[in-house]
Amino acid sequence: MSSVLPATSRARRTRRRGTDSQTFLSSLPWIGPALLLILAIVVFPAGYMIYNSTRKISSVGTDLESAGLENFVTIFQDPVLPRVLLNTVLWVVSVVVVTVLLSLALAQFLNKPFPGRTIVRMAVIVPWAASVVMTTTVFYYGLDPNYGIFNHFFVQLGLMDEGYGWTKNAVPAIAVSVVVAIFVSIPFTTYTLLAGLQAIPQETLEAARVDGAGKWKTYLLVIIPQLRSALAVSVLINIINVFNNLPILKVMTGSIPGNSADTLMTYIFKVLQFDRRLDLSSALSVVNFAIVLVIVAIYVKTVKPMQEI
Repeated sequence: MSSVLPATSRARRTRRRGTDSQTFLSSLPWIGPALLLILAIVVFPAGYMIYNSTRKISSVGTDLESAGLENFVTIFQDPVLPRVLLNTVLWVVSVVVVTVLLSLALAQFLNKPFPGRTIVRMAVIVPWAASVVMTTTVFYYGLDPNYGIFNHFFVQLGLMDEGYGWTKNAVPAIAVSVVVAIFVSIPFTTYTLLAGLQAIPQETLEAARVDGAGKWKTYLLVIIPQLRSALAVSVLINIINVFNNLPILKVMTGSIPGNSADTLMTYIFKVLQFDRRLDLSSALSVVNFAIVLVIVAIYVKTVKPMQEI
């Protein structure tokens, strides 16, 4: 009897594998275009980037020879790298944290019935729908020390005696970049959380009120746990988007000499544009990609965004 059961189990596993293979082959005509698209725009560029990171490439793009790990040794020995990594951490954490907190409040507000709610909801999405470069450029010229409208407004209010070069120094330039990034990130995060709020059963909220829970207790112990999936996904997407963001920082901090205002993305851009080192920029891109993968893996493992409440 004991020998029959393992044989039966093996036969079932064999049939299951055969069925899975048939299902995959039958679905291939439908998922094939998507797989080819992923291969073309994700897998191939990533593989080519990794390959370039192990090559010695001239300033005109000629592949000279294999460099092994020499490019990685060069970038990790660069004294600029610690400052760049610190700027990157501050940039990502500040933008994501403030964006999520403001979006929670805004989503709660937009979930309430009030006159003109539809118009307000449509207005909230405008910063996300508009070009990031255009939005950042408006802020950049508005902060010009000589003719910027924001500087003029601050002077008229008596907050400053004269215009200040917000985008001419590292610390204020990064601070302004954080504000712009929050401004363009809020719409997506707000709508994601708003969808989560609307999915919460009203019976759950009524039960909390019947049990005597106040507004804050209901929000913290009932609403926030129900928003777990929406909150986790919005945080994860914001981390990836902000970490890999180039346009905002390029426009806001591009005129600052040196690397005092650089994050990993702007540092990669400068190495490629000014130093013309495709091999070093590829190695930096691999490091950047690896950091993102590690962050995402730790986050998903810890938070488990798709786990049921």
